[in-house]
Parts: sequence; C-alpha cells; structure tokens
Amino acid sequence: METKAIKRQVACRLNEDLLERLRENAKKANRSLSNYVECILMDSVYNKPNETTIAAMKEAENGELEVLDLVDFEKYVASL
Repeated sequence: METKAIKRQVACRLNEDLLERLRENAKKANRSLSNYVECILMDSVYNKPNETTIAAMKEAENGELEVLDLVDFEKYVASL
C-alpha cells in the first residue's frame, strides 16, 4: 500500500510579476500552480550535485577546462 505524503497549506507573499510568471510556466507544464511551485522547491532543496559535478563546476569557475581540438573532433565524427 502506498504512503501519501502529508501536505499542509501555507500562505506566503510573492511579487505580482513573479506570481504571474509562475502561473504561466505552470500552465505551459500542464501543472497546477501549487504543484509547479512544489516541484521547484523540491528541486532546490533536494537536488544536490555529486562530488564529480562539484569538481567539474570548480574547474569551470577557475578556467581549468580542457580545450577541445576541433580538427581531431571533426576526424572523429567523420570516422563514425
């Protein structure tokens, strides 16, 4: 038997422009405003990057990215 999450109603104040954009985005995603906001908050709270992703983010911030040789890449693509 599935266990349903207990949900509580909350009240908060949002900027009118932000609220309108949230409504538009929820409609585009075929979701209720409540569900859309809940999904955004869940992503924000629970989606933490793993160690590999954190390391890659630090490399990018420090400008330590590997340079792609386009000639070699084009040769690789042509060989496919």
